[in-house]
Amino acid sequence: MSAFRTLDDLAVAGKKVLVRLDLNVPMKDGRVTDSTRIERAMPTVCELTQAGARVVILCHFGRPKGQIVPELSLAPVAEAASVALGQPVAFATDCTGPASHTVVAAMADGDVAMLENLRFEAGEEGNDAGFADALAAHGDIFVNEAFSAAHRAHASVVGLPARLPSAAGRLMQQELEALGSALGKPARPLAAVVGGAKVSTKLDLLGNLVAKVDLLAIGGGMANTFLAAQGIEVGASLCEHEMTGTAREIMAKANEAGCTIVLPTDAIVAERFESGAPADVVPVDAVPAGSMILDVGPASANDLATRLADCRTLVWNGPMGAFELEGFDGGTNTVARAAAALTADGKLLSVAGGGDTVAALAHAGALERFSYVSTAGGAFLEWLEGKALPGVAALESAG
Repeated sequence: MSAFRTLDDLAVAGKKVLVRLDLNVPMKDGRVTDSTRIERAMPTVCELTQAGARVVILCHFGRPKGQIVPELSLAPVAEAASVALGQPVAFATDCTGPASHTVVAAMADGDVAMLENLRFEAGEEGNDAGFADALAAHGDIFVNEAFSAAHRAHASVVGLPARLPSAAGRLMQQELEALGSALGKPARPLAAVVGGAKVSTKLDLLGNLVAKVDLLAIGGGMANTFLAAQGIEVGASLCEHEMTGTAREIMAKANEAGCTIVLPTDAIVAERFESGAPADVVPVDAVPAGSMILDVGPASANDLATRLADCRTLVWNGPMGAFELEGFDGGTNTVARAAAALTADGKLLSVAGGGDTVAALAHAGALERFSYVSTAGGAFLEWLEGKALPGVAALESAG
């Protein structure tokens, strides 16, 4: 059973329901240019309105730092939400002032309203008690549908669950259940694929994973640092030589925990970091002095794909190489497609997210076939690092 309540646990007819969304969407010249994030959030809003709730949408946009910045107004987002919902979305030009009270007071059952950018008020990011009280006065129930903001101890994320009966929205529920299945009580063997440029940015991540997973495959520039830590010359490759001692400590910790670390045995190298640059496949211990490792080699990719066939759960963060460059996407593509095929066959639970992961999986044509792909960015990474997320903890306390 979940440690938090969901929409199934709420009686919302005739109630004012504050719904925290993340609608930080791309915008140009005052118009939303990609409404995907809005469309993904609307099923929860629709479910609530169809149950007779009066839905008041709360969200932030950009980083106005407690100041009113007209170009960061949510008015265009309210218009896009109206289109996505197929019904009017009333817009209040403030979030706790006279306009918001007027708009909320005028709502009937089944209506939807959106308040102005929460971050126009310094009390939002400061988790000010007075601001949280003022927001809570608009509603009877709180629903958090913004996992991507769950790592922020802001008033609308942690203050409202302390003041109102609260639950997770459908997207938040889906995300938390997927993450719980991946690292909470996973089917084993449990594998993690971690790529990216620098070991220094993922120390907490690696330290948490080696204590939890059975197999940890390291790719990207990070792998070069681990190879260098074993005395292997990596030529002109991106490598944090000052982190080799830390890499050895991580490998020792993995050995103690019974976690197998998998590093590339061959690599695709080139002398220029550009699409279509002349490239060679070489063993990792034979990288020419003037060459850079830009992708794991085919033998390494195929070996990892084979290893995944023996696993039951996979957590993925970061590409295996410079997938954005033509000719250096093969390693990521091979492993991603293998994981997607195993998932489609019901043999693997695959959860991915963070950084360039979504773009890499989309490029490989594997995105839609993973069990769950998080677009939450920072919140997903902090969860992967084993950190408590304030927004999730607040929901669990409220539940």
